[in-house]
Amino acid sequence: MSDWRNRVFCEDALAGMARIPDASVDLIIADPPYGLGKDYGNDSDKLDADAYLQWMQQWIDAALPKLKSNGSLYIFLTWRYSPEIFVMLKKRMTMINEIVWDRRVPSMGGSTRRFSSVHDTIGFFANARDYYFDLDAVRIPYDAETKKARSRSIFVGAKWLEIGYNPKDVWSVSRLHREHRERADHPTQKPLEIVTRMIKASCPPGGVVLDPFMGSGTTAVAARACGRDFTGFELNPDYCALIRSRLDALDAETAVSGIEQQEKLRASSAS
Repeated sequence: MSDWRNRVFCEDALAGMARIPDASVDLIIADPPYGLGKDYGNDSDKLDADAYLQWMQQWIDAALPKLKSNGSLYIFLTWRYSPEIFVMLKKRMTMINEIVWDRRVPSMGGSTRRFSSVHDTIGFFANARDYYFDLDAVRIPYDAETKKARSRSIFVGAKWLEIGYNPKDVWSVSRLHREHRERADHPTQKPLEIVTRMIKASCPPGGVVLDPFMGSGTTAVAARACGRDFTGFELNPDYCALIRSRLDALDAETAVSGIEQQEKLRASSAS
């Protein structure tokens, strides 16, 4: 089918994955249920360990053929199942990074029988050695103080000093607390900052991002904002409506921004 791009299909990913042509997607960003019993308006996160790992294998088998030969995958996981799932993926792909997302959870008690878990694990995998990766698009600028401290002649003209440094494999980005302006009505919504970094680094402009578990639609919103196409699936009709509303809000914001820019250009030309 030709109308699968820039669509979120309100159906189970396993049932609908055949809609996506093989070898047509540049990047997969997957945020599957973690196997922790979260309430997503259905029983999708209420499997026992064996059934959960079997289901993970099923959707991975269905999704990976959709990737191009130089495509990549990011997958959000927790420490409970990441070892088993990483082994599944390493049989099919090359593991590039294990990324730790530090959710900046404040110290507020917790278990007295173990250390508090305050991070998510993200696996970054690629199909081939020539996988697409644009480091310059996600470099982090140095602050003025750091630049000043590197003012000696040996640093003059250094590209890394001018355009910034490579993000490390620990990403310290606050979780979306209830008062956060980006927060939608979804229990495990991921921050735009994280997903945008993945897309800019691992999907070429005009490329396609597949998200099998769209949830609140962060992947779709980030892809559209970055000039990439998206496609994906979401089982819960309420979340499908939420995704549509977030995309409509982004389109309206973009339209207003474009009008304001045109007005500024006209004013500048008149003066």
